[in-house]
Amino acid sequence: MWRPRNVRIVAYGLAGLVMVTMVALAVVLPERFLVTDRIGLVLLGGVGVGVLHLLGRPRLVATEHRVTVVNSIRTHVLEWPEIVDIRMPVGEPWPSMDLADGSTLAVMAIQSNDGERARAGLTEFRELLHDRGEADEPDIG
Repeated sequence: MWRPRNVRIVAYGLAGLVMVTMVALAVVLPERFLVTDRIGLVLLGGVGVGVLHLLGRPRLVATEHRVTVVNSIRTHVLEWPEIVDIRMPVGEPWPSMDLADGSTLAVMAIQSNDGERARAGLTEFRELLHDRGEADEPDIG
């Protein structure tokens, strides 16, 4: 499984900070604020945590028969032969998979800001793709 390191640290660190701040604000608000105002602050913090979770959620999972690409909002389950190639040109934030149907799919689980870790993850996935991505030749005869 591949997951971005730096983005997860920042996203979940900020999520914790947002929640602690909102709870602290709800506790120290002057008495003229109602309980519903305090609850509203905590719920607003919860919304912020949810948005930050979307940034920390991406992952790439490769099993024997399929690949699962989890991006911020959508999850894609692919069979190995559906993936033609994966590439990450210099300067791109994450790689793209070229799919057999001619489309591309962003893979946010490997992020260029992770440096050498991202390059190693991309190389490792390419090796798996080379080993598992070829479709079986049809029987003729």
